[in-house]
Amino acid sequence: MTALPRITAAERRARLVRRHLLTPSSRATTPQEVAGAMVALHATDPATVFLAAAARMQAPTVGAIDRALYDTAELARIRCMRRTMFVVPAALAPAVHAATVKDTHRHRADALATLAKALGWDERRYTAVEQATLDALTTRGQATAAELATDVPDLREQIVTFPGKPYQSRQRASTPVLGVLAAQGRIRRARPAGSWTSAQFRWAPAQPLPEVPAATAMTTLARHYLAAFGPVTVEDLKWWTGWNLTTTRKTLAATGAQAVELDEGTGYLLPDDLEPAPAPEPAVALLPSLDPTAMGWRHRDWYLDPDHTGALFDRNGNIGPTIWWNGHIIGAWAQHPNGHLNHHLLTDPGREARTAITAELGRLTTFLGRTRVTPCYRTPLERQLAG
Repeated sequence: MTALPRITAAERRARLVRRHLLTPSSRATTPQEVAGAMVALHATDPATVFLAAAARMQAPTVGAIDRALYDTAELARIRCMRRTMFVVPAALAPAVHAATVKDTHRHRADALATLAKALGWDERRYTAVEQATLDALTTRGQATAAELATDVPDLREQIVTFPGKPYQSRQRASTPVLGVLAAQGRIRRARPAGSWTSAQFRWAPAQPLPEVPAATAMTTLARHYLAAFGPVTVEDLKWWTGWNLTTTRKTLAATGAQAVELDEGTGYLLPDDLEPAPAPEPAVALLPSLDPTAMGWRHRDWYLDPDHTGALFDRNGNIGPTIWWNGHIIGAWAQHPNGHLNHHLLTDPGREARTAITAELGRLTTFLGRTRVTPCYRTPLERQLAG
């Protein structure tokens, strides 16, 4: 039996820092280039999009990222992989949506079941509220959920989510109704009501994304992921996309991916991507919570010491802000309420790295200006540094 080509952990890190734009010479000039390189930027926390783009740009500004998100229509904010919010290149959005949104009709059925149980809504009432919401949004042009609820009183009704659980909470009926309309592509998130860190978005009418055959869309998405994150294991691709194992294996085969040997077992690369990666220049990166690099693989031991997981992740597997040196996570950073950026190194990377970290802290401080950023998901070390 012919032995598989072997890709070492060091080579994987070399690929990571270059392809994820983490070296000074590889940084992008526009946020569109960043999104293209990363396939998708996590957008559950609005600040993550800006900070992830800024870390990978030569001269980042809030204005440039804001325009790409809301004015030029070159980036699209959609709910896709694992039913999570991401920002993706607009040209790729139809394939990403078709590859990852399993059944918008099921989403609507789930929302109706929730509202029927909590508030006694039936299909007729749900449809009427849905149409009234679309009519109100068309009249306003853009509106927050609260503003729409003044026009459509039914949206103000309260429901209890996860009753009896420790994380039980209350929310308005507007949350599931707007969520379904967004998943269907009938509305979209527009510019936030507050600053770029605000989670209170305005909504705007939208045209549904062009339809792409599911199999074609999945192969397209898998090829983009392999190009940006490869080599990856089957488990990596399954986790990142949210597909089941059968779909993952079938789609991976459709890409023509080449099997390679990794420390974790068998990995896969695109067939034209087998050449060894040259050693990159030394590089520091300060990445935000939920950054796509840190969250890009299911197996992370090749760039993260397992002993550091407890300090860097919350209980649900969300990573906080991290410091990277040559493709390794070596520490964490956080912003104090007074604006100062505190950091902590989990291992000593040496004088060269410490000097580069100081410079990168200065670059991030300049980008933030007077803005204060607190991650949506707090991790033990981030809380300690922010305090």
